[in-house]
Amino acid sequence: MARMRAVDAAVLILEKEGSVQTFGLPGAAINPFYSAMRKHGGIKHVLARHVEAASHMAEGYTRAAAGNIGVCVGTSGPAGTDMITGLYSASADSIPILCITGQAPVAKLHKEDFQAVDIAAIAQPVAKWAVTVMEAAQIPGTFQKAFHVMREGRPGPVLVDLPVDVQLAEIEFDIDTYEPLPVTRPAATRAQAEKALTMLNASERPLIVAGGGVVNADAASLLVEFAELVGVPVVPTLMGWGTIPDDHPLAAGMVGLQTAHRYGNATMLASDFVLGIGNRWANRHTGSLATYMEGRKFVHVDIEPTQLGRVLAPDYGIVSDARAALAVFVDVAREWAAAGTLVDRSDWAGECRQRRTTLQRKTHFDTVPIKPQRVYEEMNRAFGPETRYVSTIGLSQIQAAQMLHVYRPRHWINAGQAGPLGWTVPATLGVAVADPDSTVVALSGDYDFQFLIEELAVGAQFQIPYIHVVVNNSYLGLIRQAQRGLEMDYCVQLSFDNINSPEVGGYGVDHVKVAEGLGCKALRVSAPDDILPALEQAKKLMVEFRVPVVVEVILERVTNVAMGTEIDGVVEFEDLAERPEDAPTAIVPLS
Repeated sequence: MARMRAVDAAVLILEKEGSVQTFGLPGAAINPFYSAMRKHGGIKHVLARHVEAASHMAEGYTRAAAGNIGVCVGTSGPAGTDMITGLYSASADSIPILCITGQAPVAKLHKEDFQAVDIAAIAQPVAKWAVTVMEAAQIPGTFQKAFHVMREGRPGPVLVDLPVDVQLAEIEFDIDTYEPLPVTRPAATRAQAEKALTMLNASERPLIVAGGGVVNADAASLLVEFAELVGVPVVPTLMGWGTIPDDHPLAAGMVGLQTAHRYGNATMLASDFVLGIGNRWANRHTGSLATYMEGRKFVHVDIEPTQLGRVLAPDYGIVSDARAALAVFVDVAREWAAAGTLVDRSDWAGECRQRRTTLQRKTHFDTVPIKPQRVYEEMNRAFGPETRYVSTIGLSQIQAAQMLHVYRPRHWINAGQAGPLGWTVPATLGVAVADPDSTVVALSGDYDFQFLIEELAVGAQFQIPYIHVVVNNSYLGLIRQAQRGLEMDYCVQLSFDNINSPEVGGYGVDHVKVAEGLGCKALRVSAPDDILPALEQAKKLMVEFRVPVVVEVILERVTNVAMGTEIDGVVEFEDLAERPEDAPTAIVPLS
């Protein structure tokens, strides 16, 4: 058996487990781990400018492809605390990432040593598992367990903290015989599938709600097959967007208080049965449960047993991985279709499609300053079905979800429950690293963009090209809109006269100069007819220079985006589409 440093064993295990891409930054307490990565050479590394950003890069990398597990690495103390937001975001959305931190020597852990902090205790509430390894011989087993924990059941993040002396100690380890631990996932039974389909078959106006669990399980094709077999329209959640293509005849639109379609909410309110698969009934999807549940029965399928009944009490619950459940649902549905026992849903599905031809929002505005709706219209023109979109939170994300089109799973990559500002730039870099051949398009408001803007330099240094659309109203727009109920507009304005950039017209930060100073390309747009040419130019610049390209669009200062407190009470602040030319890039033409 080979004798080696414990960190050499850790790095070899990462390679064997398939996690060969890391994001982070070195420092005294984690330098031994970096020396092991350098020695073995099988793991790539992207140097972040901030450790929180490294954790979001790892998130983006994981979210981009089934089976990926991004790894972020940092030194002790504040590097670990910087990762907490990434751990929270990953945990909230069931995303496995591995955070590895350096630590003070074991003997100094309780002596207030420099940058020594009990990071495992701090991380515990937002990680699936967090541990400080106190014995070098435990490192192989700890890393083996870490990967098992991340993959087993509901996926989630793990933090492994390594004291520097534990890293350097020598152990006996044989990588040739190392194997990842087998992962088991709960699977729906035939009897459970028959029960759920019996309830669906007995309804008149059923819907399928597809959540992020369908994406995590890599089960989108099974979802579409099942929906086609039973003829039932599908409502994707924001985390499940792309599980059914937006142009599919059974795509019924999204439901919710913010990231929703008018026709999606209308269809939900008309339904009498909902089969939820891999979703968590988020409050911005449901609004009040009284309105959301009234007049309809619910079946809920989720991999986590305690998720059933957490938000709403379903009429029937099934603990199952989404892929396993859909596989048996498809088997039963095929048999019932062959036997002629499935109810014909063509009239109900046609009714849902008809709503899409009438209940649309207007996107075509020619005013200056630019209305944000026009930005998403032009993005639909500029970017095709293979585009990957990345966004986190704000009016920009809400309105994008109302107006953009997504056709593939993992092509809308979004921080769902946590929604941390600043997430978009680093997460997009992680996505682009994971899939360098795709067109990756980030979308931010100006405040999200400014939070971790320094990470643009990472894209320039490591030649990670993508397009970042920044819709700039120089406002905390979502917070300002929320303050309307309190009759205030307080501490949310970002505008000021920039003495170095009078050309920005009082909008404050000159994002073009900042982006260029960080080694990227940037364009500014102030007229609606210039948006599409700028996006086309950005695509060319991205290919030519292999760096992030920022397209800043100067918006009107105040826009109130459609939202409400109930799915039957969403307030529309702008004119609605009345003619086809009002929504020219809608998938289903207005009639």
